[in-house]
Amino acid sequence: MDHFDNAVESLKSNGVGQIVVKSQIHAGGRGKGTVYHKHNRSEVAVEGGVKFFGDNFEKAKTYAEKVLGNVLVTHQTGPEGKEVQTLFIAEGLDYKKELYIGILLDRTNSKNVIMASTEGGVEIETVAEETPEKIIKIWVDPGTGLEDFQARELAFGLGLEGAAYKDFLKFIKNLYAAYEGLDASMIEVNPMIITNDDKIMALDAKVTLDDNATFRHKDFEALRDLNEEDPLEVEASNFNLNYIKLDGNVGCMVNGAGLAM
Repeated sequence: MDHFDNAVESLKSNGVGQIVVKSQIHAGGRGKGTVYHKHNRSEVAVEGGVKFFGDNFEKAKTYAEKVLGNVLVTHQTGPEGKEVQTLFIAEGLDYKKELYIGILLDRTNSKNVIMASTEGGVEIETVAEETPEKIIKIWVDPGTGLEDFQARELAFGLGLEGAAYKDFLKFIKNLYAAYEGLDASMIEVNPMIITNDDKIMALDAKVTLDDNATFRHKDFEALRDLNEEDPLEVEASNFNLNYIKLDGNVGCMVNGAGLAM
């Protein structure tokens, strides 16, 4: 765990007094997930793939030792789970409120839709199912981009005011610019927080990039983690083949967009 100690020392030297440890897998629901021993899947190593430890750095290290190399199971991974090979150690922040913000492509309306909610820190699927009235949706025309009145509508819908209101307007405009500039099909910030001094900050985020646009972003290749991808899909991509692995033992070979549907 030398790298863990180095990371902690680096944070301390930069004035960080409390930390959070996050398992890095391509799936949501990590905080409520369960980590199982890799070689004994019936034995729980530790509960939770994301933990806040305050200033207890030793406890954080013990937790990290239990997580690394073991399998994290969440509602998005399925029962097979995903092996945790990387941990993200970050500064823990105090905040007033957790919020949710997401931008994704709405293929039905041929527009981008921004979804926001005051119920941050909760899976948006859960909010949509249990309290759909708490989700704000704004459709953005790709031709005009996010307009000022739409940003204000989101801020009002989230109940923001004062410094937090002004900071959010800058935040959402920058987030939308990143969404477009990266050729993303989804950016989800959950939670987005209001700090004690009324700043808007992203504590966690998920980004889905359009593979068809990678020729415009040569630097994306350095971010690719093959350990998080299906080996068969990786092999197919080496031959410029589009392959999606499905459950079961029946395959489907098609020609042209949409024929497999």
